[in-house]
Amino acid sequence: FYDEAEARKYTQNSRVVEIQAQMSERAVELLGLPEDRPCLLLDVGCGSGLSGDYISEEGHYWIGMDISPAMLDVAVEREVEGDLLLADVGHGIPFRPGMFDGCISISAVQWLCNADKKSHSPPKRLYRFFSTLYTALARGSRAVLQLYPENSEQLELITAQAMRAGFTGGMVVDYPNSAKAKKFFLCLFVGASGTLPKGLGTECADEEPHQAKFTNERTRFKNIKGKSVKKSRDWILEKKERRRRQGKEVRADTKYTGRKRRPRF
Repeated sequence: FYDEAEARKYTQNSRVVEIQAQMSERAVELLGLPEDRPCLLLDVGCGSGLSGDYISEEGHYWIGMDISPAMLDVAVEREVEGDLLLADVGHGIPFRPGMFDGCISISAVQWLCNADKKSHSPPKRLYRFFSTLYTALARGSRAVLQLYPENSEQLELITAQAMRAGFTGGMVVDYPNSAKAKKFFLCLFVGASGTLPKGLGTECADEEPHQAKFTNERTRFKNIKGKSVKKSRDWILEKKERRRRQGKEVRADTKYTGRKRRPRF
């Protein structure tokens, strides 16, 4: 697990932050959340809250779980807007039934395939995780878990335990023909089975209108969902207002809020 130095290094790496934001955006997109109301999401393996930042930007609420105290300490220092829980997801998801409208996980689930202790059984830990996650999710919701499987056997083990726990769905693979851009998303449905989304970079011209769109652009709000462009004055005011509603201390708004500073030499 990450110690204090590694946790800070991870969070300050601009390349890591960019990739994490892209995968979080894709995972939330695959959840198919309603656009007319905020949702409560579970972030499994939330780390220092990089995925949670995107969830908050989209206007949703979240609770994050992680096994690393150092990573959660960094999340607290960063003043993320979600609630945090120190826990091993291999022991299960400790929330009441039907609590969450969806779940995402970025680069975490594959670690359940490791036996870090003699008492650890990967199949049992995976089943415990998936069965309790199934219970914690509302009927008709989804879980989207991005992972890096070591091999096909590991991928089959993870998928099999998810289906055994009651989920339907399957694997969505983005850019399957690319060595660097290839990404695996386990898209799981709770209750009624839905249509599995198509992976990006695949030949599916006939189903293009129904496919989730994905962009690497950082300024994504105004053009896509009518929200304020990130780092603009409106975006900053919206974020400050969210923090006020959460009871956090926030500086007063002034005419200088969101104004860019002049470069100094």
